[in-house]
Amino acid sequence: MKEYVKLDIKNSVGTIEFYHPQSNALPGNILTKLAKTIQNAGENNNIKVIILKSGGDRAFCAGASFDELIAIRDEKSGKEFFAGFANVINAARKCPKFILGRIQGKAVGGGVGMASATDYCFATKYASVKLSELAIGIGPFVVGPAVERKIGNSAFCSMTINATKWFEAKWAREKGLFSDIFDSTEEMDKEILTLASTLSNSNPLAMKELKEIMWKGTENWDELLMKRAENSGKLVLSDFTRNSIQKFKAN
Repeated sequence: MKEYVKLDIKNSVGTIEFYHPQSNALPGNILTKLAKTIQNAGENNNIKVIILKSGGDRAFCAGASFDELIAIRDEKSGKEFFAGFANVINAARKCPKFILGRIQGKAVGGGVGMASATDYCFATKYASVKLSELAIGIGPFVVGPAVERKIGNSAFCSMTINATKWFEAKWAREKGLFSDIFDSTEEMDKEILTLASTLSNSNPLAMKELKEIMWKGTENWDELLMKRAENSGKLVLSDFTRNSIQKFKAN
């Protein structure tokens, strides 16, 4: 299957789904489409609530595309690539509608950031999470504010420092990243649709104002995340990082 980002609307529920054949990795074009699709869904009066999901059943998101990371040749293109993650997080943050996350499998780096940017996150017991950025010579700079907002500074530091460890879904729920975890995708999908249906019949203005309250204190993220993207764009050019990425690709 080829990569895609699509939006389906049914009964006032907008479902955004993305897919990439490399465990739902996130190249720049997918990030751009995701940010735009989230923005469009937020502006669509036929949508009352949004579900964010990925295709396939094994991995939610493998994070940044290693192929694109290794292809970065200057600071400008580096900043542009990492800005893609900033744009997705900010699109979700500013979207006036609740976004429900559906995490069916493992999430790495940018995938953890994407899950953190949702407003209520469902997961299966197979949805382990990892912030692997330090292991390849950079850091979770862009996604960090979203992750830390969800799980707190201590848990964020644990994930950042122990960059090769998979943290189990149960741990992620205890820290607040996931609201509910399930034994199967079937059970999860049933509960997602139940909540989405309930929210689709709720007052849109009340939900919009509640979301603004929930995200209070993040008003500077347009600037903050872009500065983080610039920093990441510089670090990815170092010999250490480039060699680390090559080793990861070879495994």
